[in-house]
Formats: sequence, C-alpha cells, structure tokens
Amino acid sequence: MSRHASTPNVLHRRARFLGTRFLLLRTSLLLALATLLGVASSASADDALESEPIDDDVESMVVFGRAEQQIGRAMAASEGRVGAADLDLRPLARTGELLEVIPGLIATQHSGPGKSNQLFLRGFNLDHGTDFAAHFDGVPVNFRSHGHGQGYLDLNFVIPELIETIDFRKGPYRADVGDFASAGASFLRSRDQLPDSIASLSIGEDRWVRGLVAANLEVPRGEALIALEGKTFDDPYRLDSDLLHINAFTKWTLPVGDGTLRASLMGYHAEWFSTDQIPRRAVESGDVSRLGFIDPDLGGETTRVSANLEWASEGEDQLRLSTYLIYYRLKLFSNFTYFLDEPVLGDELAQRDQRLAWGARAERDLSAEFLGTSVDFEFGAETRLDHIPELGLYRSQARQRFATIREDAVTEVSGSVWAEGVWTPVSWMTWTVGVRGDLFGFDVDTKAGQGAFTNGGSEIDGLVSPKLSLTLRPADPFEIYVNAGGGFHSNDARGTTLRINPNNGLTESPVDPLARQWGAEVGARWQPDRRYHVTGAFWWLHSESELVFVGDGGFTEPQEGSRRYGVELTAFFRPFPWLAFDGSYAWSNADFRNTRSGIDKIPGAVETVVSAGVTLTQGPWSGSLRVRHFGAYPLIEDNTQRAGGTTLVNLGGNYDWKQLRFSLSVLNLFDSKDSDIEYFYESQLAGEPAPVLDVHSHPVPPRQVRATVTARF
Repeated sequence: MSRHASTPNVLHRRARFLGTRFLLLRTSLLLALATLLGVASSASADDALESEPIDDDVESMVVFGRAEQQIGRAMAASEGRVGAADLDLRPLARTGELLEVIPGLIATQHSGPGKSNQLFLRGFNLDHGTDFAAHFDGVPVNFRSHGHGQGYLDLNFVIPELIETIDFRKGPYRADVGDFASAGASFLRSRDQLPDSIASLSIGEDRWVRGLVAANLEVPRGEALIALEGKTFDDPYRLDSDLLHINAFTKWTLPVGDGTLRASLMGYHAEWFSTDQIPRRAVESGDVSRLGFIDPDLGGETTRVSANLEWASEGEDQLRLSTYLIYYRLKLFSNFTYFLDEPVLGDELAQRDQRLAWGARAERDLSAEFLGTSVDFEFGAETRLDHIPELGLYRSQARQRFATIREDAVTEVSGSVWAEGVWTPVSWMTWTVGVRGDLFGFDVDTKAGQGAFTNGGSEIDGLVSPKLSLTLRPADPFEIYVNAGGGFHSNDARGTTLRINPNNGLTESPVDPLARQWGAEVGARWQPDRRYHVTGAFWWLHSESELVFVGDGGFTEPQEGSRRYGVELTAFFRPFPWLAFDGSYAWSNADFRNTRSGIDKIPGAVETVVSAGVTLTQGPWSGSLRVRHFGAYPLIEDNTQRAGGTTLVNLGGNYDWKQLRFSLSVLNLFDSKDSDIEYFYESQLAGEPAPVLDVHSHPVPPRQVRATVTARF
C-alpha cells in the first residue's frame, strides 16, 4: 500500500462504486443470465438445434482462418487472416489481445481494465495506436487528436464471440488505408448471424463476472442478431478496479437493390479505477508491494455509441458504399510522476475528450484490357470529420480539477482518394500499382491555459503516397513478394498550431501536420494445402519525423527521424484434423537517424517477439495452450537501461455436452512475475527531497482461473 492508502478518498470511492446502484446492476445481470441459461439448458430435445455428429476424419468441421488459401490472394508475405475458429478457442485476458493473433504484435496494459491497450509491433512502441490502424466492420477505431494519445485505439467495445474474421496487413503497401497504418492495419469483421444463439456466464477470481446473451433474430427480410454483454472485475492488484462494463450490439443484414445492406448499432460504457506503473525503488524499499499503487484515484470513464451502414453490390464490378456516425466520451485520470511538479497537491492529471465523428467511403471495382491481358482496378474515396468541442487537460487531486493546463475545441476533417491496379501479364507474375492522396484540415480554438490566445489557428496539409508490389510464383504452392510504398500518420491538431508550451510558457515550434514514412518488404509464402502454411519476410521502415503531441503534457515532444528493420517468420501446421500448431518469430531493430552510435536507440522498441500455440479439437473436447514472449528492450537511448523480457502461458479447455459448453481458462498458467511494461523516467514520491530517475513498471496480472458455462439455443 502507499502513503495514500488510508485517505478518505478510498472510503469515498468504495461508497460511490459499491453503492446500491452497482449492487443492483450486478445482481440483476446475474439473475437474468441464470434464467436464460436455465431456459436454454432445460429445453426439450425437440426444440433444441441438433448438433452434427463429430467426425474426426472431416477436417472442415473446424476451419481455421490461418489455413485459408492465401496463394493468389495476398499481395505481401505479412498479410493474413484469422477466423472465428482461431479466436473461439484462444484464452483471452483482455479484449485487446484479439490483436495478438497478428504475428509479432503485443498488447499489454500499464493501467486499468477500461483503458486502451499499449501496443508493440515492428519496433514501434505504438502507445495506444499511433502507427497501427484498426477497423471494425469498416469503421476506423483510431481517434485523431485524442485527449490521451494520438491515434487512440480502444477495442473494449468489441464482443469477441461476434467476430467472424480478422484480416491484417503490415507496412504502407496498400492504397486503401492511409492514416496510422504504416506499421500495420487490422480489419475486424462481425458475423451476419451466429451459428447458434448463445447465453453464457463466466465467473473467476477477484470477482470476475461476465455475462453474454447473443441471439439470432427472426426478421421479415434478411438476417439479424443482437448481443448484450455485462462485465465486472476487481483486478488482482491491491487497488480494486471496480470495473463496470456494459456493451450492446445489433446488426441487420438484408438484400437491397442488387446488393446487400448491413446496418448495425453499438453502445458501450465503462467505469474503472486503475493501478498504473510504480517505481522500482518504492517496491524495493517495501513501501509499496509489487501489486501496489501510489495514487488511489486513477482510472476513468468512457462511452462509445455508433451507427454504421454498409452496402455492397453483387457481381464482378462491385460497388461498395458505407457511412458511420460515432459519439465518444472519455474521462481519464493519470499520475505518472506523483509529486514532481506539484509537491503538495500531487501530479494527477485529468483528461477529457468528447466528440462526434462522421465518415463515408465509396469503392468501385472495374476491369480493363492492357496488352491483351486483364487488369483489375479498385478506385476509392473517403472522408472523415471529427468535431471535438471538449478536449481538455487539467491538474487534479482526488479527481477534482484545480488548474487548467489547456482546453481546446478542435475540428479535423480529411478527404482521400486512391486507385490500385492489379495486372498479371504472365501466369507466374503479378504487378500491383497504387497511389493515394490525402488532404487534412485542422482548426484549433484554444479556450484556456497558457498560450490560450496564441495556440489556436488553422492548418492544411496533404500527401501523395505511391505503392508498388510484385508477386512471383515460381512454383504452384510458393510465392515471392516485393513491396514498397509511402505512408504517414497525422499529428495531433493542437501540435500543428502550437506556439506556447502550456506547461512552462516557453516558446514552441508547431509540427508538420502529417509525418511521412517510407517502407519496403521482401517475403515469401509456402502453402501447399490447408495443413501447411509458412511465411517469411524482411522489412524496412523509414520515418522522416517522430514528432508527436503529448496528450499527458499538452505539448509537442520533438523526436528525430527513425530507421527500423527486421525479420518475421510464421508457420501453421495441422498434422491431423483434430490437432493444429501455429507459431511466429519477429525480430526488429529501431534507431534514431542522424544520431551517433551508442545513443541512438528508440526507447520502448521491443526487439524480439515469439508466440506459439497448440489447438486440440477431439470429439466433445477442445482447447488451446498458448505461450507469448517478448524479449528485453531499451528504456533509454544509450541502452544502459533495459526492460526485462516477459513470458506468459495461457491455457483454455472446453467440453461440449448436448447444448452446453463448459469452459475453463487459466491465464498466466505458471504465475509469471514479469512486467507487462517498463519505463525509465524521473519521478518524485511524497517525502523525497528531489526527483529520482528510476524504472517504473506494471506487473503482469497473477494467475487467474475463470470458468464459463455457455448454452446454445
């Protein structure tokens, strides 16, 4: 415990979050789910859907997305797909770990269960998503000019059981994705309809309770589903997180004209307290336990509500149209340096983000003749508008603001057009040529804080990004890929008009609105059939600037241009229909450019990532054992301080009986004491006479056991 542990704030927090409202919500959720489970499990055999007999010799009974044919489909070795079967058996501690199906990607957490995960990929400490783009049913998940971090990517609104496929890419080689996609991009696609309606109840240690009802609906036309998820959790840390998580999703798929319309609505709300990273010296002195905390008032509250329409025509020359509207709100409380800046009141920060985001997209496929052979074209255009009337950073104590660092209203708009052509002049060679143009407009109205009358303004910037890929097929199950292209990430709008540092009043220079990046890759793929799938790639990425707006400080942090390169290997092997193995290895090097050797390492750039798993589907039994490891990495430019490696093993098992599935997950099977994440920076604890440079870490959660009962109806 910390010096704060016995303050009245903790008692106030308990009274507020464990009051009548919260207890009634939890009780009603459990009663409702128990009733549904009882109805589903007691239904007569005549009314229940009969399960097909399991035939061990029929491989198609369980189809893994990793086994889907990519020869002739993918344009790079680093492209891929995972499907529902890959996700269904994977034990997950957090929703954000869905992205760990992407080889080489790590999703950790340095804060509470309602906050976006910290992501690492290809030598990037992506923070909460700056150079990795995610999409859900075509809707971008990342938020521009976010109150906590540029490109903030929070997947907690996703219900894993509803995901049908996750497609992924790495590198800036495709024209249909622009902002935030240089390290990689993912595309989560929800099911149009579930194989069976389900009701599930999960319980576990530290008051883990999760209930889910997801049902197919009878509608006059097409198909529909609806899902409701509720979750509570206290975390295994000394400070209870008191997580309250409510999630709802509905989707209607129906024929319209000569195509198919998909309409969906989603609503998500969460409240939580968080245990953030703590300094090593506090643990070693015994002042704070390894699972302890410094400030008991950290955490937040978030809401996301969205509507999405997608329409796609049938036939070869397909037309795809989509539009979406998102309402989003976040309140976040953080304290990274404790009493460094405010020796009496503390360094707690309150961040606020409230916005409406609207976007639309159109794509058209066409074919033409060139030199006697067919060329397939894709043309597209998209636009996006983020209206952010409340974007604030404040000093606070016990979640009560006492000073404004800066407060802004931001409007950010973008428009993009792209074209991509695929030409196969001979059967063993395919060229893909693309170009993308992006234009961004920024308007910042600074309402309060130092520089309130000078930090506002407007900016416009644009980029043209060429793309080129070559695919060679020297043998039928083997392909070689050569890829290159330009990409970018947008910087926070507030950084583009910055003149005065709101923390100290010193003069600052504004940053370029768009940060240019160039990448290339050479790779190969061998996939003779559904049983074997092997890829390998060598990649390189050059960033002209890593200037980013620091949401936790309200100013722009200047960083030099960077150079990253690395190697990736992946493999999928299914020796029997009931047994599958998969594994990946990724190594990367990340350096600042124009800096002498010895002080050029990029802090937080994970160098080695290894993941592997075995999946069993035999009769009524199924399960998965998975290991994930990321090695040591630099915490400071001269590499004298390095984070230790982290290894986690998760185990999940299922048994199917009639219309019920009984599941057991053991997360962190061997109770690893490693860190989820480590940093090296200056902080000051209460009572310390001066700041101290120290390692700050957040431990991985101790072993957790969770049991689930799922009824199909």
